[in-house]
Amino acid sequence: MSVIAIGEYKFPSRSRQELYGDDQLVHVMWRGNMMFGAAACFRAPRAMGFGEFVTAMVEPWASSDPDFVPGSIGAWQLEGEHIDPKDDETLADLGVGHKAVLSFAVAS
Repeated sequence: MSVIAIGEYKFPSRSRQELYGDDQLVHVMWRGNMMFGAAACFRAPRAMGFGEFVTAMVEPWASSDPDFVPGSIGAWQLEGEHIDPKDDETLADLGVGHKAVLSFAVAS
Protein backbone atom coordinates (compact mmCIF):
# COMPACT_ATOMS: atom_id res chain seq x y z
CA MET A 1 0.00 0.00 0.00
CA SER A 2 1.45 3.35 -0.94
CA VAL A 3 1.36 6.40 1.30
CA ILE A 4 0.22 9.79 0.08
CA ALA A 5 1.48 12.73 2.10
CA ILE A 6 -0.70 15.76 2.60
CA GLY A 7 2.33 18.04 2.68
CA GLU A 8 6.06 18.19 2.08
CA TYR A 9 8.21 16.35 4.62
CA LYS A 10 11.05 18.73 5.54
CA PHE A 11 12.54 17.00 8.57
CA PRO A 12 15.73 14.90 8.62
CA SER A 13 15.32 11.29 9.66
CA ARG A 14 16.04 10.70 13.34
CA SER A 15 17.66 7.38 12.47
CA ARG A 16 19.98 8.52 9.66
CA GLN A 17 23.46 7.01 9.45
CA GLU A 18 25.34 10.18 10.39
CA LEU A 19 23.87 10.07 13.91
CA TYR A 20 25.46 6.68 14.63
CA GLY A 21 29.14 7.38 13.95
CA ASP A 22 30.95 4.10 13.25
CA ASP A 23 27.84 2.10 14.19
CA GLN A 24 24.81 1.25 12.12
CA LEU A 25 21.37 -0.27 12.58
CA VAL A 26 21.01 -3.84 11.33
CA HIS A 27 17.63 -5.57 11.12
CA VAL A 28 17.65 -9.34 11.65
CA MET A 29 14.74 -11.60 10.73
CA TRP A 30 14.37 -15.28 11.62
CA ARG A 31 12.60 -16.67 8.56
CA GLY A 32 9.82 -19.15 9.32
CA ASN A 33 9.73 -18.56 13.07
CA MET A 34 6.24 -18.15 14.49
CA MET A 35 7.46 -16.47 17.69
CA PHE A 36 9.27 -13.60 15.97
CA GLY A 37 6.84 -12.02 13.53
CA ALA A 38 9.09 -9.04 12.78
CA ALA A 39 12.78 -8.30 12.47
CA ALA A 40 14.83 -7.26 15.50
CA CYS A 41 17.02 -4.19 15.20
CA PHE A 42 20.59 -4.14 16.51
CA ARG A 43 23.08 -1.30 16.77
CA ALA A 44 26.40 -2.73 15.64
CA PRO A 45 29.79 -1.36 14.60
CA ARG A 46 30.41 -1.62 10.84
CA ALA A 47 33.83 -3.12 11.66
CA MET A 48 32.34 -5.92 13.81
CA GLY A 49 33.15 -9.41 12.59
CA PHE A 50 30.17 -11.45 11.43
CA GLY A 51 30.91 -14.30 13.86
CA GLU A 52 31.01 -11.86 16.77
CA PHE A 53 27.78 -10.22 15.57
CA VAL A 54 26.02 -13.60 15.59
CA THR A 55 27.32 -14.77 18.98
CA ALA A 56 27.07 -11.42 20.79
CA MET A 57 23.81 -10.11 19.38
CA VAL A 58 21.78 -12.55 17.29
CA GLU A 59 22.08 -15.72 19.38
CA PRO A 60 21.14 -14.05 22.70
CA TRP A 61 18.04 -12.59 21.02
CA ALA A 62 17.17 -15.87 19.26
CA SER A 63 17.58 -17.86 22.47
CA SER A 64 14.47 -16.21 23.89
CA ASP A 65 12.71 -18.84 21.74
CA PRO A 66 12.83 -22.01 23.90
CA ASP A 67 13.30 -24.19 20.79
CA PHE A 68 16.44 -22.34 19.65
CA VAL A 69 19.66 -24.34 19.53
CA PRO A 70 22.86 -22.22 19.52
CA GLY A 71 24.96 -22.93 16.45
CA SER A 72 21.95 -23.91 14.32
CA ILE A 73 21.74 -20.61 12.44
CA GLY A 74 22.41 -20.75 8.71
CA ALA A 75 21.03 -19.97 5.26
CA TRP A 76 21.78 -16.26 5.56
CA GLN A 77 20.25 -13.69 3.24
CA LEU A 78 21.04 -10.01 2.85
CA GLU A 79 18.11 -8.02 1.45
CA GLY A 80 16.64 -11.30 0.12
CA GLU A 81 19.82 -12.47 -1.65
CA HIS A 82 21.73 -15.52 -0.40
CA ILE A 83 25.11 -14.80 1.23
CA ASP A 84 27.73 -17.13 2.66
CA PRO A 85 29.36 -15.04 5.40
CA LYS A 86 32.64 -15.99 7.04
CA ASP A 87 33.09 -15.35 10.76
CA ASP A 88 36.07 -13.02 10.26
CA GLU A 89 34.40 -10.86 7.58
CA THR A 90 33.10 -7.55 8.89
CA LEU A 91 29.57 -6.35 8.37
CA ALA A 92 31.00 -3.71 6.01
CA ASP A 93 32.92 -6.38 4.05
CA LEU A 94 29.66 -8.27 3.54
CA GLY A 95 27.89 -5.17 2.26
CA VAL A 96 25.63 -4.87 5.29
CA GLY A 97 24.67 -1.21 5.32
CA HIS A 98 22.70 1.01 7.66
CA LYS A 99 19.19 -0.38 8.17
CA ALA A 100 19.97 -3.45 6.04
CA VAL A 101 17.87 -6.58 6.56
CA LEU A 102 19.69 -9.81 7.30
CA SER A 103 17.61 -12.96 7.59
CA PHE A 104 18.40 -16.53 8.53
CA ALA A 105 16.84 -19.94 8.91
CA VAL A 106 17.81 -22.70 11.31
CA ALA A 107 18.61 -26.32 10.57
CA SER A 108 15.60 -28.52 11.27
